[in-house]
Amino acid sequence: MKLHEYQAKRLFADAGIPTPESAVADGADEAVEIGERIGLPCAIKAQVKVGGRGKAGGITLARDAGAVREAAERIIGMELKGLPVASVLVEEAVDFVDELYLGVTMDRDAGRPVAMVSREGGVDIETVAEETPDAIVREDVDPRAGLHAYQARRAVFEAGVDRDVAPDVAQTLQTLYAVWAATDGTDAEINPLMITERREVMAVDAVLNVDDDATFRHPELAEMATEAQAAEPAGLEQQATAYGFDYVRLDGTVGIIGNGAGLVMATLDLVEHYGGTPANFLDIGGGAKAERVGHALDVVFADENAESVLFNIFGGITRGDEVAAGINEALTAFPELPKPVVVRLAGTNAVEGMEILDTDRLIVEETLESAVKRAVAVTEAPT
Repeated sequence: MKLHEYQAKRLFADAGIPTPESAVADGADEAVEIGERIGLPCAIKAQVKVGGRGKAGGITLARDAGAVREAAERIIGMELKGLPVASVLVEEAVDFVDELYLGVTMDRDAGRPVAMVSREGGVDIETVAEETPDAIVREDVDPRAGLHAYQARRAVFEAGVDRDVAPDVAQTLQTLYAVWAATDGTDAEINPLMITERREVMAVDAVLNVDDDATFRHPELAEMATEAQAAEPAGLEQQATAYGFDYVRLDGTVGIIGNGAGLVMATLDLVEHYGGTPANFLDIGGGAKAERVGHALDVVFADENAESVLFNIFGGITRGDEVAAGINEALTAFPELPKPVVVRLAGTNAVEGMEILDTDRLIVEETLESAVKRAVAVTEAPT
């Protein structure tokens, strides 16, 4: 369960982490009122549960009321990575001289939490981890004892944080860990944690994701997520969830539909291996009914980034001929396919299924490798 930035900041502030003054606006008039109340200039920030908002035009610094209105009118209603923006966070601007990254997550390999500090704040931490992994200082945590003060101080000093602000940064890291643990978090991040001209720390961004299986212990968090979702227009992820699919939108061009998480993950890997980029993860789950197949196609066809669709279906209890019949029937709802659709079937009655697929409208491949290559190739074909 992902929380919006403003919700995570509320929890961080309640725990004692310094955050800028801010409020959420659903329209331009409200944004202007908030901006004038908290003081100009201010930041206008799209409230969607994705990273990279700044690069996508979802964060703007507004220096006067007119700029606040213009930014709010532009951002509210725009779409970021498949998610429509229903509100903005209007936040006081912070003069800063340095940016840091603080994070807490679970190290699956070590089987324990890890707290992280980096001087490379304000940029994608995934890029830092890939290109300059030594820039991230990690401190393994015994979950029975939590993050000790000496561990937080050690991580901060090893990261090269200036000595005059190191105690405050270490305290913030300890508090971040405490929030993560208390909420059954999967990820908690402050990126950036700004160091102001007055040598104070300020959490200018906030990320908190909570384990879905633990939400029964945190009804207040579940209520926050439900309220936010009710106020949002339906995007691709919400649409997929309503259909009962496990779906994650990615940045690539090959739309992927499979039955089973492991099979879909393997398909994503092969798309990358053969030079393509996945547009999504979509696990259709069990069943081969035309309605379910049609809903999956609705979601992927609606993704403007996806230039082709790859069905990778393994027939187990569900037979391949039933899947093929469901695909054929689903296609009748589309007078014209907006994107090439490549289908590969394997498993029970796969041969029978391949024989009945509508090859006039579909590209049918016998092996997974050939299907992936074909799906990648049609995205590269000239239009």
